[in-house]
Amino acid sequence: MSETTESERVKELTDAEMKALEEKYDPEIRFRPLLPSMTWIVGGVLFALSCYHFYTSGFGIPQATLHRGTHLAFTLGLIFFSFTVFGARPTPRNTVLTPMGVPLADWVLAIAGVVSALYVPWVFSDLAFRVGNPLTIDVVMGTILIVILMEATRRAMGWPLPVIAILFMAYAYFGRSMPGVLTHPGASWTNIVNHLYLTSQGIYGTALGVISTYVFHFVLFGVMATRIGLGQLFIDLASALAGRFAGGPAKVSVVSSAMLGSISGSSIANTVTTGSLTIPAMIRIGYPRHFAAAVEAASSTGGQITPPVMGAVAFLMIEYLGVPLTTILTAALVPAFMHFFGVLVQVHLEARRRGLRGMTKDELPVAWTVFKAGWLTTLPLFVLIATLLSGKTPYLAAFYGILSCILVLVIQNLLRHGTDIAGFAKQTMSELWDSFVTGAKFSLAVTAAAALVGVIIGVVTLTGVGFKIAYMVTSVAAGWAEDVWGFLSFLPFEVMSISALTLLFTLIMTAIVCILMGCGIPTTANYLIMIAVAAPILGMLGVQPLVAHFFVFYYGVMADITPPVALAAYAAAGIADSNAFKTGNTAFRLGMGKALVPFVFVFSPSLLLVVDGFTWTQFAIGVSGAMAGIWMLSAAFADWLIGPMRAYERALLAVSAILLVAPNIYATLVGLALIAPVVLRQLPMLRMTPAERMSL
Repeated sequence: MSETTESERVKELTDAEMKALEEKYDPEIRFRPLLPSMTWIVGGVLFALSCYHFYTSGFGIPQATLHRGTHLAFTLGLIFFSFTVFGARPTPRNTVLTPMGVPLADWVLAIAGVVSALYVPWVFSDLAFRVGNPLTIDVVMGTILIVILMEATRRAMGWPLPVIAILFMAYAYFGRSMPGVLTHPGASWTNIVNHLYLTSQGIYGTALGVISTYVFHFVLFGVMATRIGLGQLFIDLASALAGRFAGGPAKVSVVSSAMLGSISGSSIANTVTTGSLTIPAMIRIGYPRHFAAAVEAASSTGGQITPPVMGAVAFLMIEYLGVPLTTILTAALVPAFMHFFGVLVQVHLEARRRGLRGMTKDELPVAWTVFKAGWLTTLPLFVLIATLLSGKTPYLAAFYGILSCILVLVIQNLLRHGTDIAGFAKQTMSELWDSFVTGAKFSLAVTAAAALVGVIIGVVTLTGVGFKIAYMVTSVAAGWAEDVWGFLSFLPFEVMSISALTLLFTLIMTAIVCILMGCGIPTTANYLIMIAVAAPILGMLGVQPLVAHFFVFYYGVMADITPPVALAAYAAAGIADSNAFKTGNTAFRLGMGKALVPFVFVFSPSLLLVVDGFTWTQFAIGVSGAMAGIWMLSAAFADWLIGPMRAYERALLAVSAILLVAPNIYATLVGLALIAPVVLRQLPMLRMTPAERMSL
């Protein structure tokens, strides 16, 4: 197919098409259509929720249980107004059974959710006298909230997380019937409800606290920053900086996704926002459709690991680890760089293999012109980062960031409308309303998930099942390690000790579970469950808590590009009109840097910069080994180093990649030795023209 014809087939998406595509692949924003009157009511409640959080972030958070209960009550009521029973989008009917276009049953569920969520804050002063011996009304209210919460989460995210919660509660109840080491005395339903509902170990625990205290504010900041044009500025700057190189649009995709990821933690939103521009451009210069879509999907998943926002997980880490946010953000810098470096290398090698051009001068914006036109939109990001670095609380940093966004919005509209005060006021209020409503909407699903994960974590603390699972996993890993170590003992040097092999097999099993869990539940919920179950496993083997948390987080994020439920990849495939499963497989391959790096920073913790025992020597060795390993693995996948490779050379590079990232000097030397013959055979190709190399 000619380039002209291909170009005609690939069109940039309109705003409406982008919204429809995002809703198709992201159930968290698949909202119910409402009658105009109900739209205003729901919008008003959403706006009020954002105003409440904006005010409290700047002027003080109320008592924890009151704050969390208020946030949860708002959320549960809004979910039953915003999401339908089975995700369908029926035309609203104003009848007796559907008052104002919402079914009567949903009104009942919404009211029940609000009342049961506010009950604990209402009786909080009396709970100290009856925790452990709840009243009948306490058990009834707790049961209602648990059921309502499972239904709300099912509507917003699907079945997997509620099913997992049910299984955990069944485990708590039927403990005496469990096999082997999983046996425990069991708990009555009253005791289960008491622990999950009336204490801070369950629904009203840390997970809900972090969402209501930190995450909501940063979601709102991301929406506001995008509204004022910061996201578009990042895309334009990426085009100006990276577009002229070979395979330019693909490199623009990687760089813009990295920049946009700094303010947005949603893989799917990033994919649709940047992919609507970069995917058509990639296809036009010659990238296959599935590869173009995979590049965007793999790049966009990096948004959840890119400081300073990092989705919700950064704020969960500061609560669970008890460290400042700056520590988390510093630790995330190098691993995030490694992810984008891995995608960029594969994009570059693919462009060289196909002889693809960069973007022409006429297609490229000028960096200085772009920045001069949009520099004002960077003010909120600088304010946010400066406040964080000054040591102030994250929610106060978000307050100043949002306030800066509002200031920029006002200035933009003043410049746009001049002396037309009425037009200025109307547009400013409209955009502010829309931003606050959208920000609150985007928080609904993650709040429900966090509260329901509180149920799972509560069962773990009630039964101690986390340590039992840790014992089983480490026992299996130790058995495998002994078998492999015996096989390797014939070597004249020790590649890995038996303890390192035990840790390696434990990490592999943990990574697989993280990916499987992530196929059905969002990253935040996956992370929360895995730190309750998997973190004790890694802790038993001497892994530092910060390192363990980053490991399970990174593998949870991988689910967005791991078939069969690779939502970011499927959204990109929708833009590219490519095969979804093929796109997902390619995106997983492009994201292999993200899969490799967690193993590196477990064995070489200095890669995270702020761990105990950090040295610059270990850091330099770890970074250079990781970059070399990622490059060799990328070359093996792309079938191109300096030129095309033979099958045995690809195999050598793949093996060398694993050895280069191993924390052992002998393994590194063996890895370099495997690379040497490949490089020596390829060096003469440097004197060839690109066409001559491609003809080999």
